[in-house]
Amino acid sequence: MTIKRLDSTHPDFQNLVQLLDTDLAVHNGDDNAFFEQFNTIDKLKNCTVAYIDELPAACGAFKELSDNTVEIKRMYTNPTFRKRGLASGILRELENWAKESGFEKAVLETSVDLKNAISVYEKSGFYRIPNYGQYIGIDNSVCFEKIL
Repeated sequence: MTIKRLDSTHPDFQNLVQLLDTDLAVHNGDDNAFFEQFNTIDKLKNCTVAYIDELPAACGAFKELSDNTVEIKRMYTNPTFRKRGLASGILRELENWAKESGFEKAVLETSVDLKNAISVYEKSGFYRIPNYGQYIGIDNSVCFEKIL
């Protein structure tokens, strides 16, 4: 696995995000429009893509949420490449990049039904927090935090 730091204009990142958005549209059903508005990538500067044999296999990003906090966004692994530790690798790279950039904390939101994603976050040291921001009161969302 090779992980590259990119921005949201990179075609490999954009293609993986398209696959993610397709999966989420099915998963979220009628609620997809609500979540979709918070998942645009045009302003993401800190993006990563993991490659297996030079094929783009997984991605993730972070954006500044406050002076000391980033929000992890757009985590996705192509199903062909799952169960290889790619999501953990991407998450670790994003954490390192955020820390190098002076941030102290990372937060994220995911669906309460995405048990595999929740497992990755918990194994990586994220702990559950009350839903923040636009996710307050959203029963399908679960939020996590980690001190970097």
